[in-house]
Amino acid sequence: MPWNKDVYPESLKNFTAPIRNKAVEIANALLEEGYEEGRAISIATAQAKEWGENRDKQIRKKNH
Repeated sequence: MPWNKDVYPESLKNFTAPIRNKAVEIANALLEEGYEEGRAISIATAQAKEWGENRDKQIRKKNH
C-alpha cells in the first residue's frame, strides 16, 4: 500500500513532517522494488533519520 503525507504507517507519527515525508518517499520506493511492507518501513525509517541528521533537521516532534 503506497503511503503519502496524510496516510502513513503508525510508527512514523512522532517524527517531524520532513523526516516522515522522506521516510514515506523511501518506503514507497522500496515497496515498488518488491520489499515486504514491514521491512520497507524499517529501512525507510533508518534512512530518513540519517537524512535528517545530515541536514541538521529536527527528527522527532517535541513533547508538549
